[in-house]
Order: sequence, then C-alpha cells, then structure tokens
Amino acid sequence: MNAETIDQPTGTDEPLAADEIRAARERIDEIDQAIIDLWLERARLSQMVGKTRMASGGTRLVLSREREIVERFRTALGADGTQVALMILRAGRGPL
Repeated sequence: MNAETIDQPTGTDEPLAADEIRAARERIDEIDQAIIDLWLERARLSQMVGKTRMASGGTRLVLSREREIVERFRTALGADGTQVALMILRAGRGPL
C-alpha cells in the first residue's frame, strides 16, 4: 500500500477492517486506471477506424455496428450498459 492509501479515512476505527478497506481501495484504484487506459486506447482506435473508413469513401458511422456494441453492453450490464456503451461510442466518434 502506498502512503496516500494509508492516509485516507476508511470509515472505521477497527484496524483489520481498515486494512481490508485500504487493500480493496488500492485494487479499485488499479482497476480505475486500467479502465481509463482502455477507454483512451479504444477512443483512439475508433477514431482511426472512422478516419480510414471516410478516407476510403465510406460513411462516417456504421449504425449496425453501433447497435451491436450497445446490445453487447446492455446484455452484459443491464440498463446501465446502454448508457456506458453510448458514452464509449461518443468518446470514439464525437457527438452526433
């Protein structure tokens, strides 16, 4: 655990519970960073696909592909998955 994690309040005075909370938070921070890194990579790739498609005479969007992505997220994550997918798609292509 790093010093920043150790100094954060845990909401409990019980030492073992506080240690468990700190460890879980450290892992959460690692996961958050992975999500951020993957989000940025996905957006770059999506932008590259769009630019390549348009440069070759294709359309800006392929709506069937976007629907497939939204459905994949909705199936995996429920109603919130739809919102997550729409944000991810917007990050890669910009607002419509």
